[in-house]
Amino acid sequence: MSSGWNASHVTPDGAAWLASAGTYPRSTLSLWEERPDAPIVLPCGAVFDVVSAPSVFGRRMLDRLWDDGPGSGPVAEFRGRMLLFAAPGTAQRLPALLEWEEWGAHGRDGGETGRAGAVPPLLCHGTGDAVTIPAPVEVASPSRSDSRWLVAPDTRQPWLPGPEVLLWAAVRAARSAVRISIFPPADQGAKVYDVSRRR
Repeated sequence: MSSGWNASHVTPDGAAWLASAGTYPRSTLSLWEERPDAPIVLPCGAVFDVVSAPSVFGRRMLDRLWDDGPGSGPVAEFRGRMLLFAAPGTAQRLPALLEWEEWGAHGRDGGETGRAGAVPPLLCHGTGDAVTIPAPVEVASPSRSDSRWLVAPDTRQPWLPGPEVLLWAAVRAARSAVRISIFPPADQGAKVYDVSRRR
């Protein structure tokens, strides 16, 4: 692979890591050598899992991971979804953790809870699943502008968040989307401050 890729693109070590998820890593690397602008389908579960979130909510999660947390592993945007690469096993555990915390689609009793809709459905891809990932090199083509790396893999062993870290990011992202308004009764002359924006 060309060693001239800049930081916004997948590095050769990052490409080797991605390719290692497939059955034939050398074939994947050969394909990318010939066509570095080609997206590819890779299996999940062994090298990485992928948590797919709606784009806006995924951006909020990414902001929380970088502003308040440990950072993220590789992250891509593909067809209006944010693909957060996670440690193997995350796809199996994260939905249960969200449900347990009552941030899933339904609460423990199966009914809607007050916080139920705050975390949109996250698609968790693990063992037995495959995802289409963007090409190693970004293409300035209008037809592929919705497919790109936001945090490109750059090592053969990137750090990957586990289910607890992504649960934390999802809950924080949901809470940051909620704006709390404090309205005093008309007969009080107290000053009111919006604390929802305070860090």
